[in-house]
Amino acid sequence: MFLSASDHFSRRQFLRMAAAGAGAGLAGLSRLAEAGRRLAGAPAKSIPVGVQLYSVREEAAKDLPRVLESIGKMGYKGVEFAGYYGWEKKPRELRALLDDHGLKCCGTHTALETITGDALKATAELHTILGNRFLIVPYLAVKDARGWLDMAERFNEIAAKAKTLGMCVGYHAHAGDFKKLGDLTAWEIFFDHTGADVAMQLDTGNCMAGGGDPVAILKKYPGRSITIHLKEHGGPEGAVIGQGDVRWPEVFEVCETTGGTSWYILEHETGPKPMESIRGCLEGLRKLGRGLA
Repeated sequence: MFLSASDHFSRRQFLRMAAAGAGAGLAGLSRLAEAGRRLAGAPAKSIPVGVQLYSVREEAAKDLPRVLESIGKMGYKGVEFAGYYGWEKKPRELRALLDDHGLKCCGTHTALETITGDALKATAELHTILGNRFLIVPYLAVKDARGWLDMAERFNEIAAKAKTLGMCVGYHAHAGDFKKLGDLTAWEIFFDHTGADVAMQLDTGNCMAGGGDPVAILKKYPGRSITIHLKEHGGPEGAVIGQGDVRWPEVFEVCETTGGTSWYILEHETGPKPMESIRGCLEGLRKLGRGLA
């Protein structure tokens, strides 16, 4: 920027103000820089992006090594399992496959029975080999508010045992979890009565399908959204990230500040060409300024 002699804001004044700004300390400048980044839509922190393998379940069942290779080439940093297609019997080979394609195991969807009682130790041993600590239960059959209170107590107990094994247990959202049972939704009853060691894996699309507001839920439970499923809602048939109604900038804002989020996990469950769909989801996310690194 060039300033003429007629400008009220002279070059000398500018230099004096710059010097004063430096004297105010780097912390202040850092805050200003961060504010600028936020206004520009830049990430408050860099969160790696994985994909839930349920999105490509038929392809994975036929040829998991080829699917992992393709996912790595797309630019994903991790995969979340929903079944192992027989590879759980040879976990070190499965870990080698992940390593070969630059992928981390960023979680697993696993039945409640696999983290209960003696089964927890075996599940933890498998995922220690895979380099994963997030054991997420994808679905719970609970009938009423009393049942959700009991389930919350059960998860607190499991979470304490899992923590001693280096694992973190959590629960994944489905649309029915956002229907009210009295004054609160099932989701709220459960997470109001579980401790911080029980991870909240919100699913943005499922939440909206059940009438919930994912942004409000994320804000209500700070630090609990350790991993989150990014799924579009609304828009054209087969919509990928960025084509529907999810308020993505607000979701990112919470996840990258108060959410405690360590992984974004994309999921796309429908459509005739699943591999193209998950590629489109990653491209859509990148257009929104995420998943670039």
